[in-house]
Amino acid sequence: MGEMSSVVAAFESFVTARGPALLRTAFLLTGDHGRAEDLVQTALGKTWPRWESIGDGGRERYVRKVMVTTYIAWWRRRWNAEYPSGTLPEQASWGPNLDLRRDVLKALASLPKGQRAVVVLRFFDDLTEVQTAALLGCSVGTVKSQNARALAALRRCPELAMTQGELR
Repeated sequence: MGEMSSVVAAFESFVTARGPALLRTAFLLTGDHGRAEDLVQTALGKTWPRWESIGDGGRERYVRKVMVTTYIAWWRRRWNAEYPSGTLPEQASWGPNLDLRRDVLKALASLPKGQRAVVVLRFFDDLTEVQTAALLGCSVGTVKSQNARALAALRRCPELAMTQGELR
């Protein structure tokens, strides 16, 4: 019983420490807070049965891999879930850069899913090309080409006209 409680404690500690970063990645992938929370929850649910067998050093990488593969599976199948139909009466306050954040999210949403995943993993999660390729299950060349296409599309994106120098 004591061994199981230490596994639960380790899992809870991981979720507390890394949950916000995982949620940010999920939000950047999905573009929706509700779907991002669902993605993180699903990834953690899939990871929990194997938690003991994953080494301490590889846990975050494993959860991110599950999160990305789940995201890919979601976009490959047709989404038949409910969509909100009304507008919210209040907008969330994200601080002084609200307009820039909205523009970046809109620009990310305009990218194809594969390019979007590469940009999020490379620039927001600061993964290398090799790490990104391993996480997505593709070659480094694919990551490079998807990244180049994504950055070219973002440079043409009117929402980011003010921040073009930062995309180079």
